[in-house]
Amino acid sequence: MKTIKILFVCHGNICRSPMAEYVMKDLVKRAGLENQFEIASAATSYEEIGNPVYPPARRELSKHGIGCAGHAARHMERSDYDDYDFLVGMEPVNLRNMARICGGDPEGKIRLLMSFAGRDEAIDDPWYTGRFSEVYAQIAEGCAAMLDALRPEKR
Repeated sequence: MKTIKILFVCHGNICRSPMAEYVMKDLVKRAGLENQFEIASAATSYEEIGNPVYPPARRELSKHGIGCAGHAARHMERSDYDDYDFLVGMEPVNLRNMARICGGDPEGKIRLLMSFAGRDEAIDDPWYTGRFSEVYAQIAEGCAAMLDALRPEKR
């Protein structure tokens, strides 16, 4: 069975996209599907490259028993389009920047996370809002819906 490769993307890769990466890794592990997924995250900007998960985001993950040790923010590259099956952004501006970086989206790989939950809803950047628990809840819902849609029995 083909491994499904998912890249979660946000502006800086220190809050939302790593939260989604580690939430999805946790969901996949608990479902016993680790060998069927490859999950990572990236940024559309360069300002946080190399930095760990932002402390309030790390604390929020920790509250739910999810670790994120070893994370270092990285920039999304054009080659990621070919390397990943799904490139998942948190808000419309991420999607626009992702398409710009990738030179378009000819295969329809670029999606909003909450679209998997049937909603055209942005996940606001908690760096500005301070709402890390609300962002975690949205991300957990979006990731659970995405995993449900990608389960082997549904492919």
